[in-house]
This record gives sequence, structure tokens and C-alpha cells, in this order.
Amino acid sequence: MRVIAIDGPAGAGKSSVARQVSTATGLRYLDTGAMYRCVALAVQRSSTDPHDENAVGQIAREVSVVIERDGALLNGVSVTDEIRSPEINAIVSVIAAHTPVRDAMREQQRRWIDDHHGGVVEGRDIGTVVFPDAVLKVFLTASPEVRAERRLGQNGGNLEAVAASIAERDYLDSTRLDSPLKPSADSVIVDSSRRTIEEVVQEIVAHFERVDHG
Repeated sequence: MRVIAIDGPAGAGKSSVARQVSTATGLRYLDTGAMYRCVALAVQRSSTDPHDENAVGQIAREVSVVIERDGALLNGVSVTDEIRSPEINAIVSVIAAHTPVRDAMREQQRRWIDDHHGGVVEGRDIGTVVFPDAVLKVFLTASPEVRAERRLGQNGGNLEAVAASIAERDYLDSTRLDSPLKPSADSVIVDSSRRTIEEVVQEIVAHFERVDHG
């Protein structure tokens, strides 16, 4: 399967790296995290309890989510900025932990890959669950300090609060029962802590060219 799966924790640089890997390889790019954020926004707007698995799962099955390279549409309306708010950051891991939500989003992700004949897909369970047959699986990580600094640079705020939020997100993502965040056994581990995006992209593209042409 001509999929480059890029998984990793919050703030590791997945989106920036995946976009450039997409450009370098000619494969389309899909940000699966944005899909879960769209569901979280729909949950927030409907005043649904994020912990109500059945109600949230029903919303995930009913909403229309379209992710474009640099934007997101929820029920046909652009929500690119809204899904990156602190309020959505606070609930998206809770939303994404629900099995009915993950089932609904995985179905859409697999359909997207079929429609586009492959792609660069980033998230938290792409190599382990969604596309276990991906031609290349990358687990992109960075130190907690670097990840907090990056998020602070993107969104502003207080460094201690940002670091605490990332630590909580790591805990929720790695301890959930359904597809916890972890590298697959055959993942290439890439640490982006003190490297430029260009260096990380070059390494991933080199791995892809070896397996794609091998």
C-alpha cells in the first residue's frame, strides 16, 4: 500500500513534516487529527458531553468532514481556525478515545486512501491500526521541552501550561484502550528535537525511496 504513515505525539512536528513529504513524493496529504478535531467541534457546538461515548459516536457518524491540504470543512463550512482553539485542544483526546468515533474516522481515512491511490497520512494510530500495510511507517517524536516550545510558538500562552497540556495529551493518547499511541514494531523512529524540518523530511523521503523502489 503506497502510504507513508507518520505517527507521533502532539508537538512533534507531524503536520509540517507530512506536508513537505507530500510535496517531495507527489503523494496527497491527510491530517487525521483534523478529522477528530472536527468531530470535537461538532460535539462542542451541540453541547454534548464529550464523555458520552454513544452520543459522540452518533455525531461522528452523521457529520460531514472534509480535510483539504490546508483546511477543514465541517458540514460544508470551513472550520480551519476553530478546530485549533484551546477549547478543542482540551477535549479532542477525550473524543478520540471513543471507539465509535475511531471506527467512523478510520472508515473515512481508508476511503480517502482508496480514492487518492495512496498518500502521506499523519496521526496517532496510522501505522499500527489504520494502515498496517503502509509501505513506510514513521514514528516522529521530540523531547517534551521542544514540543512545548513549538506549541508556544504556534499558539502563544504560558510555557508551563502548554507543557502540562501536552503531558496530559500524551497520557490520554498513550493509555486509551482503543489503539493507544505507540510506534509499530516496524516503524522508523525519527527524533526531530534539534533538527530542521528539511533534515527530517530528507530522511523520511530517503527511507520512502528505498522501500518504494525496492
